[in-house]
Amino acid sequence: MPYITPERRAAFDAQLRALAAEVGTQGEMNYCIYKLATLVIERAGESYDTLSMCSSAMEHAKLEWYRQRLAPYEDRKIKENGPI
Repeated sequence: MPYITPERRAAFDAQLRALAAEVGTQGEMNYCIYKLATLVIERAGESYDTLSMCSSAMEHAKLEWYRQRLAPYEDRKIKENGPI
């Protein structure tokens, strides 16, 4: 997953924190992800490259989420409760 500089993160973090404070359900989270991609496509123009960029970003974010957050959680639970 490409990491962005702290300076670029600052451009997004305050708005993302505000958005995160509003998201309360899986449906709302899905809507926000979908809407962000839709807005990027509206701004950049619909093309294979832009559509592919959005799809790829969603897939790679999912994989990074699993690697950084879900897998370590599962490892902790295995230590606590034993393997299957």
